[in-house]
Amino acid sequence: MTANNNMDHDIADVLGNQNKTKRSYLVNDLKEIAKLLRTDALTMIHTAKSGHPGGSLSAADIIAVLYFHFLNIDPKNPKWTDRDRFIMSKGHACPIWYAALAEKGYFDKSNLSTLRKIDSILQGHPDMNKTPGIDMTTGSLGNGLGAGVGMALAARVLKKSYYTYILLGCGELNEGVLWEAAMSASKFKLDNLIAILDYNKLQLDGTNDEIMPTEPVADKWLSFNWHVQRINGHDIGKIIDSINIAKDVKGVPSIIIADTIKGKGVSFMENVCDWHGKAPDDSQYVEAIRQIQKN
Repeated sequence: MTANNNMDHDIADVLGNQNKTKRSYLVNDLKEIAKLLRTDALTMIHTAKSGHPGGSLSAADIIAVLYFHFLNIDPKNPKWTDRDRFIMSKGHACPIWYAALAEKGYFDKSNLSTLRKIDSILQGHPDMNKTPGIDMTTGSLGNGLGAGVGMALAARVLKKSYYTYILLGCGELNEGVLWEAAMSASKFKLDNLIAILDYNKLQLDGTNDEIMPTEPVADKWLSFNWHVQRINGHDIGKIIDSINIAKDVKGVPSIIIADTIKGKGVSFMENVCDWHGKAPDDSQYVEAIRQIQKN
């Protein structure tokens, strides 16, 4: 009996080590993808001489995990009925989204250099009528969650198993329409709806606390009867675990409050409000890319 128990432990140890190794490879791969997305997003913004680097960089790790690990999608069939839905409610951060869509093969990467140009498929805010892979046009803050509620309800009515994911910005928490959607999601028990809050705590012209305090943010969502998790939004492993937990939740919608840093990965952009909507000049761009590649 003892020998068998030891053998069982040995097998469990080997399997455990294999799982740890697989997870380590996954986390490292996703970190490299996030670097690539940050590089592409900054290059797009620098080329366009316009855009929003701060919120793009803060969301990079979340987008990497969603698009390269979780989302059940088919770039060859962007309108596939059974696909998972994703809405970037903070639409101004679309450069990081465009970078992911290009890497996934929704369109040729050469399009990235056309950001914000007339007739480009990549405008300054996402447009579902122009860009393959965009499920909802956004830009007017606060509206993405309501659209997501509709998509999640549609899945239930149509007996579909897809999930709807919403990426929120913390400035959107100032919008009343967002909280109406939060109430609706709770009322209809939409456990196929997962919101992720890119909680970098900076808005266009100041901090959340200066403009409209949002804390205690977790308690607010709990009071609306959502399942709530709070994580480090730049820890790839924690992002993976929190989404897995959210997918297992039944009977209520889920939100993951991801504490992030605006401008993450570039020292002179981090936690600086000015980089909400300003493109780097040539020297700043070179230094920013150097820092991203080094980290």
